Amino acid sequence: MFRKIFISFIIISQLSVLQSFCKNPGKDSLLYIKNFSADFSTNLDSLINQWYVKNAIKTDYSLNNQDSVQLIPEFSDSVYIERLQRIPSVVELSYNKIVRNYIHVYTKKRREGVGRMVGLSDYYFPKIEEIFESYGIPTELKYMAVIESALNPRAVSRVGATGMWQFMYGTARMYDLTVNSYVDERRDPIKSAHAAALFMKDLYAMFNDWTLVIAAYNCGPGNVNKAIRRTGGKRDFWQIYYHLPRETRGYVPAYIAATYTFNYYKEHNVSPIYPEIPIATDTILISENLHLKQVSEVLNIPLKALRDLNPQYKENIIPAKGTSFPITIPLEYIGAFIDLQDSILNYKDSVYFNVDNTIKNPQKSYYVPQKPTNRDKHIYTVKSGDNLGFISSWYNVKASDIRYWNNIRGNMIRVGQKLNIYVPKGSSSKYAKINSLSFEEKQRRIGKTTTRTEEVKTEPIDNSYVYYKVRYGDTFWDIAKKYSGVTEDDIMKLNNMTSGRSLKAGQMIKIKPKS
Repeated sequence: MFRKIFISFIIISQLSVLQSFCKNPGKDSLLYIKNFSADFSTNLDSLINQWYVKNAIKTDYSLNNQDSVQLIPEFSDSVYIERLQRIPSVVELSYNKIVRNYIHVYTKKRREGVGRMVGLSDYYFPKIEEIFESYGIPTELKYMAVIESALNPRAVSRVGATGMWQFMYGTARMYDLTVNSYVDERRDPIKSAHAAALFMKDLYAMFNDWTLVIAAYNCGPGNVNKAIRRTGGKRDFWQIYYHLPRETRGYVPAYIAATYTFNYYKEHNVSPIYPEIPIATDTILISENLHLKQVSEVLNIPLKALRDLNPQYKENIIPAKGTSFPITIPLEYIGAFIDLQDSILNYKDSVYFNVDNTIKNPQKSYYVPQKPTNRDKHIYTVKSGDNLGFISSWYNVKASDIRYWNNIRGNMIRVGQKLNIYVPKGSSSKYAKINSLSFEEKQRRIGKTTTRTEEVKTEPIDNSYVYYKVRYGDTFWDIAKKYSGVTEDDIMKLNNMTSGRSLKAGQMIKIKPKS
């Protein structure tokens, strides 16, 4: 009797835990789960198979038996729930069918990719944890880098978001990341982690909820605030779930699944695949221009290893002249680098930083006009609408030659003016009829349009609006912040745009500031 009561108590307790712990956005999410997880799985494949992880891995399987490697364990919902509860996390790790689906993506469908990311995490996670700890950011938010880039510092999204933390250009500059032709600090694992921590800190000041911070990191705080308003002020991710952008609805469950997977990958027989980059490294600031090949050849470090340790330098050049930039090298070479630094900087410096190619003064060059000797002369009478450009193209000569032959300064010619034109000897018959042809006939002879000017249609400017020219990396959120009282929704409605439509550099959009 006691045993039956005890078993009943356990069942009721388990159901109670399931009910309180599982937050299910609704049965309609099943079709969404299927569609979104397919997109997520494809994107994950793309990230983990980029150059960085395809060319810099070595396998260290703890499971040597092929049958054991093929074994993929199955676990019940109660096991997932119990394991999630054991993970120390200030971020709420809810569980439902969506989270379970992402766990299966990581632990079943993309096992090899997860093995690569686990291997990379040994190098990157300790650095990220130290940085996040210094800003008071929960260190478990390091798993967001798994969703953002599969821990690939060279990852670039289809809209240009770059690096391990996937910063757009505008946001990167906002958080003091240098982006130019030589340096892209979005790809610097250390500096981008500092920027990500600062961004998360700002988001937490807005929402005071780490799950909403994760959502806002993905879609911007404007979209999260809009979802909160549409639900009457609710501030729980699962209560505003259906009012968030489609991608963000999957982002938080994917984060929870990544947190679970990195804590329990061994239980799923996932084996780490370690990158061929040194785990023990150190960083030195330099204040002179330096090419990675100089370091590679003097210290006998493989160039590929230096590139992997310093992915922010796009052209293998550290442009530190007049400023300072860091270089990360294997710890075992630090002493040699310090001792030989002058030798390294001077090694083949004329090859990698050729002063002759850097300092060049403008050279004067003169065009020598064609003298009318050994040429056939033609007389052309200027017609209405003619100019020197047209006439030179009809006779296949330079406009400067026509000016020289006729003592013309500038481009001014007048109707009825007689111009001397000199064409190559023996080609007179080719140009004999030009003076008597109509403008359209002359243009057709050279394969050009028959109209003298092309009409350009322009949209009338409405003075009640401000017109903003989109810059590379701008988002609706970035632009809205520039104008008082303007929201992302206002901009999109005014320009007949949606949140899913990307802005293009150079595009003109209308803004109506609130008075």
